[in-house]
Amino acid sequence: MQINSNSVLNQNVYLNANQALNRIATGVELNQSSDNASGLAIANNLLTQSNGYAQAIENTNSAIAATQIASGATNEQSKILDNVREKLLQASTDTTSQEGRDAILKDIKSQLEQFDKIASSTNYNGQTLLQKNETDSSASDVQQYQSGLKGENLIETSAVQSNTTGLGLSDLVNQNASTFTSADARGFLEKIDTAVNGLNDIRSEIGAVQNQLESSGRSLTMQNTNTLNAASMFDTNYAKESSNFSKQNILAQIGAFGQAQANNINQQMVSRLLG
Repeated sequence: MQINSNSVLNQNVYLNANQALNRIATGVELNQSSDNASGLAIANNLLTQSNGYAQAIENTNSAIAATQIASGATNEQSKILDNVREKLLQASTDTTSQEGRDAILKDIKSQLEQFDKIASSTNYNGQTLLQKNETDSSASDVQQYQSGLKGENLIETSAVQSNTTGLGLSDLVNQNASTFTSADARGFLEKIDTAVNGLNDIRSEIGAVQNQLESSGRSLTMQNTNTLNAASMFDTNYAKESSNFSKQNILAQIGAFGQAQANNINQQMVSRLLG
């Protein structure tokens, strides 16, 4: 004998309670495609886009740091060239003795050696910025900074050779002190001026790239903020879901009580029938 009961718990009560609890736990309104298939696709796309913006911003900030390091290094190099020019002017006059010019040239060579050390040691994350690498004084590799979501969103630097070789000062570095005359000093003044202009061009290029990166960073940050704001429409309404969860719990308790009552009635019916 089988007796059916019409007092069946509504499974939707438990499903709704679990759905509310899941939204509260994750903080997201849509956790599975059955919640809202098209909405979930939009939300996932927005979050993916936001993650891309976040990485692009990180790339841009790293590139800005690299340009700041290069800018600071070339600023020190500029001070050295200014000092070297002053020393050459001092050596250019015949009121300076030969011994004095010898001492001046030694000072100039020492400063230009420091100039080259700056070029060889300036790097960011192992990438030398002012020449090829630490031991190769040829021009540096062109740097391409990914600053966007697409492959073509690049900000590119020029090759840089900010050392005595690249700026045409090798003759001054190799000048013999014993034959260093006032006329030689005057002749090197033009080369120093050319080197200063060349270094200024490098500094200008670095500054222009830094400005591009900073502008790109601001734009990416704005786009990321707007994307996150758009995605926030799918965030959980905690007040609503907490209320819904409480409601479903109450309904579940009522259903359980009803089921228990139905079970008692069924047992009584069975006992009477069997009796």
